[in-house]
Amino acid sequence: MAVKLIALDMDGTTLNDDGIISRRNREALNRAARKGVNIVVATGRPRSALPKDVFEMSAIRYALTSNGARITDLIEEKSIYENCMSSLAAESAVRLLQEYHYVIECFIDGVAYIEKEYYEKVKKSGKSFRSVSYILNTRNPVEDIYSFILEHKNSIENINVNFEDTSEKPAMREKLMTIPQATITSSFNHNLEIGGATTSKAEALKHMCRMMGIDQKEMMAVGDSPNDIAMLKASGLPVAVGNAKDEVKAVAKYIAPTNHMDGVADAVEKFVLKE
Repeated sequence: MAVKLIALDMDGTTLNDDGIISRRNREALNRAARKGVNIVVATGRPRSALPKDVFEMSAIRYALTSNGARITDLIEEKSIYENCMSSLAAESAVRLLQEYHYVIECFIDGVAYIEKEYYEKVKKSGKSFRSVSYILNTRNPVEDIYSFILEHKNSIENINVNFEDTSEKPAMREKLMTIPQATITSSFNHNLEIGGATTSKAEALKHMCRMMGIDQKEMMAVGDSPNDIAMLKASGLPVAVGNAKDEVKAVAKYIAPTNHMDGVADAVEKFVLKE
């Protein structure tokens, strides 16, 4: 069955280790788009943190962000789907997390927010759990992240919990699993991500397929992290890049080269452009 939609994770998949979409990846995706294939970004990032490469590529019209909490039409610059956390889930997450001292982020209407105290600390120290420039350029500081979440509890796309000591992550995952009406996933070794009860890349992509009249079997999905697993399982052609976690590779039908070796282009050339 011909591929009609390509769903692409960003970090660790479509972006190389320098955080850009390589020339070969761009060319392969542009050629696929010219064949009529829909190219969809599917990322844990909020819309405001999408790399500029995404906006520079006319081949990419739709961006599925915050792990499927929102889909944006990049051409018309409007949201066409949202699946946010319930107020109960947001309130429960705050009650639980306030007992600890982790770095918390929340995504609202495509924008990322973080505690001002941590933001200023990153500014001064030049150290963070992610690229310092990424944090400073994509996060908006607020005085009290927990109060901010509660003020906007009806429109929270995602809450991220970041660990300086990753050995604490498994125990915290178990605690977060007790939050009602929520899903827990992860896209980096240092974090856990709290979303709505039915929020996932897979659910958002199912919506896209229905909207476009595309069978899920006609979808190819490419990823590397646990938050990509459901998306890969929902597609007819699940692809993992070579640097993917073992549990992601386990659900893939094809293992492409790594993100830094143009794994996305390899898969597109093999399964879409050679048809």
